[in-house]
Amino acid sequence: MGAWSRGRWASSGWRWASVALTGLGLLASAGNAWGRSEAEVAYTREQTFSAALRYLRVDLAYEVIEKDPDAAYLLFSFAAPELQRKVARGSIEVVQRQRTVRLFVNLPELPSYREEVLKRGLLDKLRTEYGEPVSPEEPPEKAPPKKPEGEPKPPPSDAPEGDAPAA
Repeated sequence: MGAWSRGRWASSGWRWASVALTGLGLLASAGNAWGRSEAEVAYTREQTFSAALRYLRVDLAYEVIEKDPDAAYLLFSFAAPELQRKVARGSIEVVQRQRTVRLFVNLPELPSYREEVLKRGLLDKLRTEYGEPVSPEEPPEKAPPKKPEGEPKPPPSDAPEGDAPAA
């Protein structure tokens, strides 16, 4: 058996040290990971995009760096006193789903609570400007096909009501 046999590896402190270092590495990198805040809304894509643009420009006085209404995304920058360089960047994306719209807010340089605050503010603006969203309706069940007007109706039965026809 070699110097690093399984039994020796398991009994040594190396295994635990490796696990601990891996865990610490994951925790350290989690602070730098791109987080994003999401919400599903029942407003239209156009309503959500234009409300986001007005919220950033008018309500918050953020600088909108790039916007694309067709792709429904906004890139913006704003003063962030907690950052050394004083300017932070972010994005808002609006994605059409089958019956709803998915909203993504990214502020990669800031703590995740800042994304939540921005998202909640935008949701409040949507409710203020457009009212409560109408819940997405289930698709209506298909009605049986109507018979054409020109088809003759079946002749009425001679049997009195309640009597079953003879077999």
